[in-house]
Amino acid sequence: MERVKKHAEKIRFGVVGIANTGLDFLILFLLVALGLDKIPANYISTGTAFIFSFFVNKSFTFKSKGGNVKKQFLYFIIVTIIGLWIIQPLIIFGFNRLFAGTGWSSGIILFAAKIIATVASLTWNYIFYSRIVFKKIEEK
Repeated sequence: MERVKKHAEKIRFGVVGIANTGLDFLILFLLVALGLDKIPANYISTGTAFIFSFFVNKSFTFKSKGGNVKKQFLYFIIVTIIGLWIIQPLIIFGFNRLFAGTGWSSGIILFAAKIIATVASLTWNYIFYSRIVFKKIEEK
């Protein structure tokens, strides 16, 4: 039980990440099924998910009650844009190029690429959310 308490913030981040990822995947695959190209669809899906993510991570994951919300939101956007709109598309693009012509369906390739891209961006996000965006203010 002590271990759970020690890692409660990471566990909450994981729960929020799962919900966020589900929302992201749902929107991504719905848009691709409707005919939108995968990269613009990824921008839309991650953009929607990150707005939801800011509010849930601030209040639930990191329990951040203080601080300058505008500054936190700006930092959150910067960290998220790098994680989701630079890292993810590069991984998706690279994975698609690497596995093109292998006989795998484009849907399977996209799914695998999105999983790898999501793990990379979630790791990036946790590190920078906890250390910069929602950094705990030491009590005096």
